[in-house]
Amino acid sequence: MKNVIIGTAGHIDHGKTTLVKAITGRETDRLKEEKERGISIELGFTYFDLPSGKRAGIVDMPGHEKFINHMLAGVTGIDVVVLVVAADEGMMPQTKEHLHILDLLGLKKGVIAVTKSSLVDEEWLELVKEDIKEDMKGTFLEDAKLIAVDSITKEGIDELVLEVDKLTDEVEEKDSLETPRLPVDRVFTIAGFGTVVTGTLISGRFKLEDEVQIFPGDTVGRIRNIQVHGKDSEEGLGGQRVAINISGVKKSDISRGDVISKPGALESTMMLDVKLNLMEHSKRIIENRTRVRVYIGASEVLARLAILDKEKITPGETCYAQLRLEEPIVAKPKDKFIIRFYSPMETIGGGEVIEANPEKRKRFDEKTIEELKLKEKGETKEVVEKIILDKSRIAPSIKDISVITVMSEDKILEDIGKLIEEGRVYMFELSKDKHVVHRRYFDDIASKVESDLAEFHKKNSLKLGMSKEEIRSRYLKDIKPRLGDQFINKMAEVRDVKIVNQNISLKDFEVKLNDEQEKIKEEIEKKYLESKLETLKLEDLVKELSYDKKEVEQVFKLMIEKGILVRVKDDAVYHSDVIEESKTKLIDYLEANKTIQIAEFRDLIGASRKVALGILEYFDDQKVTKRREDNRMLYK
Repeated sequence: MKNVIIGTAGHIDHGKTTLVKAITGRETDRLKEEKERGISIELGFTYFDLPSGKRAGIVDMPGHEKFINHMLAGVTGIDVVVLVVAADEGMMPQTKEHLHILDLLGLKKGVIAVTKSSLVDEEWLELVKEDIKEDMKGTFLEDAKLIAVDSITKEGIDELVLEVDKLTDEVEEKDSLETPRLPVDRVFTIAGFGTVVTGTLISGRFKLEDEVQIFPGDTVGRIRNIQVHGKDSEEGLGGQRVAINISGVKKSDISRGDVISKPGALESTMMLDVKLNLMEHSKRIIENRTRVRVYIGASEVLARLAILDKEKITPGETCYAQLRLEEPIVAKPKDKFIIRFYSPMETIGGGEVIEANPEKRKRFDEKTIEELKLKEKGETKEVVEKIILDKSRIAPSIKDISVITVMSEDKILEDIGKLIEEGRVYMFELSKDKHVVHRRYFDDIASKVESDLAEFHKKNSLKLGMSKEEIRSRYLKDIKPRLGDQFINKMAEVRDVKIVNQNISLKDFEVKLNDEQEKIKEEIEKKYLESKLETLKLEDLVKELSYDKKEVEQVFKLMIEKGILVRVKDDAVYHSDVIEESKTKLIDYLEANKTIQIAEFRDLIGASRKVALGILEYFDDQKVTKRREDNRMLYK
């Protein structure tokens, strides 16, 4: 089931926490000070079940400007935002700052809840809605639905929940194959259990007993317990709010902003290459080496901003830059971040990480800028992966990908090596060329094959399976046959299929003959053993056997598929023992005499010239022999 996180944002005292309680029945303010002052200071967390059955986590973010750092720590991993605007006050400074932050962080889905609607008359409510729509222009909420609600009377709550449910359907499911990353937004201890961390698992999965590392440090522990929405679970998945009890780690070893992942999976950094956007609403001009506060994941760190392609940036402009951090963090390309002035602390912009572990960059270096432009399309590994996914139908070669990306084949092989380690792609070799297909495409084709095989077995109980040729022509027609064979071999290795001779079947499928069919098989085998190298046609066989024609034909085909009978050419079918005897005689002769002609082979096996020629051509195809003018020799 898809996992989603809902976040509330908006000005202080506009009713975010009360709205969450109206939806879930639970209070998210947990601190004594919060309850006494009636404002949210820390992040609040709870969950509720949507009408569609999805369980959604909720992050209730504080609205006071003094606690914007807490808000930024909680926004990571949010899929859908509920922007809260009180009807009696309308858009306020902190509402706008939250909106700009969410926009900079690349949020795509949201709804606007106009709270305290019962405190104003209809005319005033419409005026407030119009003002809100005006402020939403140019943001990701420009076309968002506005819903008037009253958290006390519950008016509008059902409509709001339905809209949230609808928006979650459009949220992209998290990839469980990715490296797990849990930015820590809370850390505490529980007597008898030890250290517990909470956060939104933004990718991958964690399981009980997994070994984990706390980044950017090197402390390692083991997962003792996992809770999802307050209940014990065997695993935590990307897109879920989780609490993880880690053994072997002290509370003092972990801080808000640290990231929990698999040992060695991440690398700490003191620099980030980024694409930076300065807000249009900012009143600041940013000069090179300006000191800023960087918010990424759940962490806050000070940095110097090195502008790489401009002298300075003005409101509304973008640039390539390098953030030179004052303490280490961990990050990945495509991670979003926010920057605020060191002092006074006001939000001025944000952007996206291009390179997480770069070298120190020179300003106005053309090569650097071109490299960043390429990487902006995605980390090179991600660019390569996207191309492989898009082109898997033709199983692109390393050279194909090199031409598309203008990257070296060595670099592409390096990235593909990482993708193979992560189980995201499969590589096949054809002669000296290496070809790749994406795991997602591979699994999709394999699932279709398995489904079709199940139907095939129902209708063809006496067939070993579908032929390799049929599988290739139906599913792999755009790649070379030998690549198709490797694709099929990989399916037999990792999926629920097996290869029997030249046929593909489900692993648990076996042909079962009834008593009559067993008798037919025995009589057919006896006839072919007796006929030796005399050609016995199927139509003659049917006449000689006193069984139903269709039954004889089905058993005959099964015997060929199983290799009991060998079809040398057209109607030329012989028992496999007879063919093996001829093959042994031929090899012994060639080892002693080097070459053989048709007439010699005819005499060797005691058959007609036509039969001898047909069998020799069969051995050529099987690479037992090879022809040179009128002679045959061993294939070596």
